[in-house]
Amino acid sequence: MPTTDQTKIVNRLRRIEGQVRGVAQMVEDDRYCIDILNQLQAVKAALGRAESEILKRHASCCVAEAIASGDPAEQQQKFGELVDLFERAKR
Repeated sequence: MPTTDQTKIVNRLRRIEGQVRGVAQMVEDDRYCIDILNQLQAVKAALGRAESEILKRHASCCVAEAIASGDPAEQQQKFGELVDLFERAKR
């Protein structure tokens, strides 16, 4: 993964980390439950966007390299990893 992409993803995750700390502070401050829930929804959405970005990078780099390699075992491994990921996500 190119360094600029890594930097963008790390920055996104650090913003999410800050959001989570903010939610924890809201709980400690006994803020209104709906406000906390709204912030939790925002955190989940931000995590979903980060997950999507990393999945796209995985497909365009790791999976594409496995396909280009022509190695059936490597291709099967990458395919299996994706299937396992999607299976876990459904639970």
